[in-house]
Amino acid sequence: MPVCRTAMTTITDPGTDPGTNPGTLYRLLAWLSPGFPTGAFSYSHGLEAAVESGAVHDRMTLQAWITAIVTQGSGRTDADILRDAFRAAARGDAAAVADANARAAAFRPSGELALETSQQGGAFLATYRAAWDAPHPYLLPACGETERPVAQRWEGEGPLPSTGVCHAVAFGAAAAGAGVALGDALLGYLQAFAANLMSAGLRLGVVGQTNGQRILAALEPAIIAAAQAASTRHPADFGSATFAADLASTAHETQYTRLFRS
Repeated sequence: MPVCRTAMTTITDPGTDPGTNPGTLYRLLAWLSPGFPTGAFSYSHGLEAAVESGAVHDRMTLQAWITAIVTQGSGRTDADILRDAFRAAARGDAAAVADANARAAAFRPSGELALETSQQGGAFLATYRAAWDAPHPYLLPACGETERPVAQRWEGEGPLPSTGVCHAVAFGAAAAGAGVALGDALLGYLQAFAANLMSAGLRLGVVGQTNGQRILAALEPAIIAAAQAASTRHPADFGSATFAADLASTAHETQYTRLFRS
C-alpha cells in the first residue's frame, strides 16, 4: 500500500482548472461510461487479428499493444483531433470543427477503423442531441438541419460530411460546450479508449478481469502523459507510427471468424 500511495502522489492532474464543476464532471463521466451507447464494445481496433496471429497472447503483450496504440497510434491522433475540435467549438468556429473532422477521417489506415470512428461519432452525436442537447445547445447539427445559427453548423447550411462525424470530434465539441476542461476531456477520452481495448482483450480470452485491471493500473502514467502531451503538441507533429496495429486492422477485414467489427 505505501508503494501505491507514493506512486499516486507523483502524478499531476492534466486539467487546467483547479477544481471540476460537479455538473461538468457528471456529464464527462456519463459520456465516457460504457453505458453511453456509442457501440464501442463491438470494436477491437485490430486487436482481434493480433490475437489470432499470436502477436498478442498474454497480459504483457496486451499491455504493450494498448500502450502503443494510445501513445503512438490512433489514440495519439484522436487526442490531437479532440483538442482541435474542442478549441474550435469553444470559440464557435464551425469551419474549424469541420476541418478537424476531415483530418480525422483522412488519417484512418483501414476501412474498418474509418467505420469505427464514424459509427461511434454518429452514435455519440445522436444520443447527445437526444438526451443532453437542451442544457448545452452548441454542437454539430443533425444531417441536413438548417434552422440553427451558422456557428452551430459545419459550413453555412450544409449537411454533415459524407465521411460522418468522427468520435473524437463529436466528443471534443460536446466537452467544450459543457465547459469541461480540455485536460480532463483528453484524459477521460484516452482512458476510455484504453479500457475498451482491454475489455476486447478480456472477451478474446487474453486476460482475465484482474489482469485486465492490472493493465489499466499500469497504463495510468502513460495515459496521463499522453493527455498532457496532446494539450501542448504542435499541429505539425500530427501523425502516428503503429504499423503492426494498422496491418492487423487490415488483416481483420478478411479474417474468417470474428467477434468484433474491427
